[in-house]
Amino acid sequence: MNNLQLEPTGREASFSGFSRLALFRELVTAFRSNDIAMPELDARVLMCAALDIRHEDFIVDPDREISVSERERVMQLADRRCVREPVSRIIGTREFWGLDFRISPDTLDPRPDTETLVRAALEVLEGRSRPDPPVILDVGTGSGCVVLSLLHELGSAAGVGTDTSEGALRVAQDNAKRHGLAARAGFVRTSWTAGLSRAFDLVVSNPPYIPSDAIGQLAPEVRDHEPRNALDGGDDGLDAYRAILPALSHCLVPGGWAIFETGSDQAAHVGRMLDQGTAVPGFGPVRVWHDLAGHVRCVGARRLPVL
Repeated sequence: MNNLQLEPTGREASFSGFSRLALFRELVTAFRSNDIAMPELDARVLMCAALDIRHEDFIVDPDREISVSERERVMQLADRRCVREPVSRIIGTREFWGLDFRISPDTLDPRPDTETLVRAALEVLEGRSRPDPPVILDVGTGSGCVVLSLLHELGSAAGVGTDTSEGALRVAQDNAKRHGLAARAGFVRTSWTAGLSRAFDLVVSNPPYIPSDAIGQLAPEVRDHEPRNALDGGDDGLDAYRAILPALSHCLVPGGWAIFETGSDQAAHVGRMLDQGTAVPGFGPVRVWHDLAGHVRCVGARRLPVL
C-alpha cells in the first residue's frame, strides 16, 4: 500500500507510544487518497477485525499501544482495501437486516437497498388470511440473506432458496445454521425454479439485473469482486425476470405474492410483464416499494385467487 507510510518503520522498530488512534488516522488518510467512499468507517471496521476487538473497545481505549504484529495484521487488511476490495469481502461477513451473514466469492455482497425486499415481503404477509404458516421461495438466494431474514422475523415460517452455485448454497446453509434457522430453511441447486414440485405462499428474488455492457462501468468494489453471474442480466438487464416470471403460475399459490428487486428504471418494465400478463397471466394490480433514498427498488403483484 504505497500511500500508507507509518512511523516508526521496520520490523524491529519499537512501537512504544504508537496508539490505535494514530494507526487509525494513518489508515483514514491512505483510504482517502485511494478514493475510498467511507474512509473512517472502513478504517475502524478493519482495525477491529484485525485486532479482534469490538467497536466499543476502540472507542473507550483509543490510546492503547499496538505491537508490531498487530500493526502488520492491520496493514495486511488495509492494503487490500486500498486496491478497492470491499470491507465485507476482506472480513468475510456483511450485516443485513441486523444479522451478520457470511459471504464468499460465490455470493453477492448484500446491499442495504435489498432490505427493501424484506420489508415488502413482511408487509404483504401481514395481510395474509390463511392460518397455516407461510412457506417462502427465494429465487437466486446467494448467501440466503433474504429468506433467512424473513424466517428470523417470522417464527413459524419455512423457506427454500434456490441457486445454481454449489458454493453459494454452502454459504447459505452455513448462514442458516449460524442463525438457528436450519430446521426451517432448505436450499436447492437448480436454475431459478426448475424442478420445484410445490407452490409457495410468497416468492421473492433479487436476480441479476445489470445490463451486460454496463458492468464494466461499475465501481471496482462491484465490478472486480462480485460473481459475474449475480450481476449480469443480459443485454437489457431483464433476462432473469423473463426466465422467472412464467414459472410463477406453478410455484405460487392463488392469493400469494411475488416480489422482485429491480435496478434503475426497470420496475416499470417488470411491472408491465406482471400487470399485462405478457409473461404470466392471472396477477392482480402491481405494487412498488421505495428504498430509503426514495428510488423504486421492488415491484410485486398478487396471484389472483381462482374463482
